[in-house]
Amino acid sequence: MTQVYEEDGTVVPVTVIQAGPCSVLQIRSVDRDGYSAVQLGFEDKPRRLAGRAERGHVAKLDSKRSKKRADAGVELVEKAGCEPQRFIREFRGETDLPVGGKVTVEAFDGVKRVDVTGTSKGRGFAGVMKRHNFAGQRATHGVKKVHRHAGGTGCSASPSRLFKGIRMAGQYGNVKVTTRNLELVRVMPEDNLLLVRGSVPGPNGGLVSIRQTNKVG
Repeated sequence: MTQVYEEDGTVVPVTVIQAGPCSVLQIRSVDRDGYSAVQLGFEDKPRRLAGRAERGHVAKLDSKRSKKRADAGVELVEKAGCEPQRFIREFRGETDLPVGGKVTVEAFDGVKRVDVTGTSKGRGFAGVMKRHNFAGQRATHGVKKVHRHAGGTGCSASPSRLFKGIRMAGQYGNVKVTTRNLELVRVMPEDNLLLVRGSVPGPNGGLVSIRQTNKVG
């Protein structure tokens, strides 16, 4: 995160996101796949780290299976002809992008607000005070070494069980999170950067997907 200044001198806290260039790996269609989407890949992955399936996903590899399918008249999926990609995501909807093309931050020209999806920071096994902001037990009389405990969770003899969804200690973070309706402050095509007002899920250097928000108001 950093900060930028508006023309009137107002300081705006922003998160700097490198959003491209992204390669168009596949185009999903209703006829072949049952839905419409575009599959994008970000950041080249060294071939020595990529498996054969990852390399075959983006480039044509000669194999017995591909030759048999070609001889049988099966139409092979068009390949992007690029390097294997580290981060691959699909975005639903119709598109006119060609396979093998590039998507840059210029796609966000005119967009005012975006949704950012990523994996939140994993904080391990956490107690109720850290995970759910519980107040804890009293720090004075009547409490003996259980000041940070959750307290009673039972329901007596009826119904003699816990209800689903009750807040307890457990895994905190490391889940898919979407921060919605963030203001897109600035688009910097020369550096493939987006400046988004506020924070986004995940650590510094984390991978996220960005789309124009559909939130009204």
